[in-house]
Amino acid sequence: MKGSPENLPLPHERPVGLAPLVPTVVYDTYWQFAAERQEVFFRRIESPLSVWTKDPVLGHYKFTNVYRASDRVSQFLIRNVIYAGESSPRDVFFRTILFKLFNKIETWQLLEHELGEIRWKTYCFDRYATVLERAMQAGQRIYSAAYIMPTAAAFDGRRKHETHLRLLEHMVKARAAEEIAKARSMRAAFEVLRAFPMMGDFLAYQFVTDLNYSELTDFKEMEFVVPGPGARDGLQKCFKHLGGLSEADTIRLVTERQDVEFERLGLRFRSLWGRPLQLIDCQNLFCEVDKYARAVHPDVTGHSGRTRIKQVFNPNPLPIAYWYPPKWGINESIAALPRGATT
Repeated sequence: MKGSPENLPLPHERPVGLAPLVPTVVYDTYWQFAAERQEVFFRRIESPLSVWTKDPVLGHYKFTNVYRASDRVSQFLIRNVIYAGESSPRDVFFRTILFKLFNKIETWQLLEHELGEIRWKTYCFDRYATVLERAMQAGQRIYSAAYIMPTAAAFDGRRKHETHLRLLEHMVKARAAEEIAKARSMRAAFEVLRAFPMMGDFLAYQFVTDLNYSELTDFKEMEFVVPGPGARDGLQKCFKHLGGLSEADTIRLVTERQDVEFERLGLRFRSLWGRPLQLIDCQNLFCEVDKYARAVHPDVTGHSGRTRIKQVFNPNPLPIAYWYPPKWGINESIAALPRGATT
């Protein structure tokens, strides 16, 4: 399906202050997409029965939220995994990484139902592996399709889920939680995770971001960013060339210019109750605009060469009671939201 919003950007001169980056037409689309996708987020809260967007691409295909922490899986992780249960560094780490290895709400709920409270003290490899094996034998998917979890021969496990459980055991026993709690920067915590088998740059960055939702750490999300494959495609589509900047530096520059760009394009952007876009959010936005551009700018190609958007949007009727890390200081504002909001 091809479509476009009513006011697609025209080719333009380089915005003041963007040098040495040389943008394409997709760069303006990046900001238009961010503004409209965030409007969809609020419209679904404020008017759940109304039409959420007139953009045919946003209305037909599935795109993640502008703010990573607003997505359904992240919301479940924050409220039901990170801030539920024992608050020791080791338990918070164990629960968070266990959830993220599968990144699927139903898998977490299955483990809780079969095994009771998820705690490191009561963890048993055989019990966890058996529950997951039975689920797969019954035809259930235990992994999310959001990203591919790698495997390695470093651990004794015939099956993928067994390998990941062994990895988690190894991380806990190697005192990863304690090392991350002592880390002085997000990059240092990232390096702790990166040192383990199967932890590539992008996965380690995603995991340290999830751990940073907890009280285990208190890093600013503007400290550090690692672009993933989708973001790299989005960067290539948004810029003719990066003028010698790294991809991470480009994401930082773009993130720091958010107010300037929204004003330049005359866009109203409703932030997350006063919280501006962070590096992780703008990294994700490059990934999403890569997909969006396949429909509205089919002539602009990225590294992957993908031309189709695979996932169609199907509204989930289950409500979300939005709740973010308390240290962000925005939950008081959310308390006034109407009940029954869905995403």
